Amino acid sequence: MADARPNANPENRGADSAHTGVGRLSAGELTSKVKECALTHGFDLAAVAPPGLGEAHGRYLEWIERGYAGEMSYLSRNPYVRGDLRRLWPETRAALVVAMQYKPERETPHAEGHGKIARYAHGGDYHKFMKKRLIRVLRDLKEVDPGIEGRSYVDTGPLLERDLAVLAGLGWKGKNSLLLSRKLGSYFFLGCLLLNRALEADAPFYEEHCGTCTRCIDDCPTDAIIAPGVVDARRCISYLTIELRGPIPRELRAPVGAHIFGCDICQEVCPWNDDVPHAREPRFDPRPAALAPDLHAFAAMDERQFQKAFRGTPVMRARYGGFLRNVIVAIGNTGGAESLAILTRALEHREPLARGHAAWALARVGKRLRDERARLALEARLEVERDAWVREEIELALGEFSLMSLPVVGRGE
Repeated sequence: MADARPNANPENRGADSAHTGVGRLSAGELTSKVKECALTHGFDLAAVAPPGLGEAHGRYLEWIERGYAGEMSYLSRNPYVRGDLRRLWPETRAALVVAMQYKPERETPHAEGHGKIARYAHGGDYHKFMKKRLIRVLRDLKEVDPGIEGRSYVDTGPLLERDLAVLAGLGWKGKNSLLLSRKLGSYFFLGCLLLNRALEADAPFYEEHCGTCTRCIDDCPTDAIIAPGVVDARRCISYLTIELRGPIPRELRAPVGAHIFGCDICQEVCPWNDDVPHAREPRFDPRPAALAPDLHAFAAMDERQFQKAFRGTPVMRARYGGFLRNVIVAIGNTGGAESLAILTRALEHREPLARGHAAWALARVGKRLRDERARLALEARLEVERDAWVREEIELALGEFSLMSLPVVGRGE
């Protein structure tokens, strides 16, 4: 027998004038209040999306199926859940989608011997910070609607935040797959607050304003943007230097350049990021280590020093071993004669990941300088190295030297 109770269907529960049994606000009034609260608590953009993602979910499933997520297995978990917010939290009736800009006002030009850290990681971590702000928004909403409930997410759950932002009208997905806003460009974080109230959704932003521009595609050093709006994460420098836990593929190490955590190239060349506003939140002000990322100093860091320098910042996601790997690759791409001693020490590091990449970096710097000291260091390490992968890296590095005749440099001869 059909259930004749009012609102027995979960699709309708809470949909009657924003559950205005409290007799205070209509759905439209509550929608305005939700956005007002978000802006009051420091978010730069705020809009409302419906709970269903429609076609966007299908594109996501295809991206996963093609293997473009690489080793980010968490992205392929619960794929069905990501298609509708009600599968994540059954009480969901609408989603508040917010944006907070992070581009720092104070930046220093890239200097020789320095690495590059993506701008979003220059300051403090954003996950807990924005989540707390969303909780404050919900707390304030309870003052006008005591029965309102919510769930907050900032890169922490199975949500497709960028697609929700498009549905909420905050912007469009650029050819680099990032969300682009006419007001903020692409230098902003996204967060979502799921609510158990039916709100008035904003008009989706289906227009695409990149036009014929292909700068992000053309300037990507690893050719990670394989089609407009489609990124193969396995080739993306951000993935390689943050999410990848093992060795960086040999063919992609040189294109990584001086990047040691993330990459902003596809944002730096985007015309929509010209003259965008800077972050208003002091938490995102650059830390000293981000303003002057000295590669040699970073290579000499132990794990305790790494944690002290980057605690509370997104850089911690790379972990010590991954960060050291990135630094060594950057030294291999940019270092000079003064780097040989640093890389030789790294060849004896306790982390196999560091030793293997140090072998590659020594060969690269040694060939660039035509300096035999690099080859001698590799030969010495090969005699005692026991890790199979590191031995392979050393042998491949020595093979690079066998292809050229090197003068003896730096031995007093």
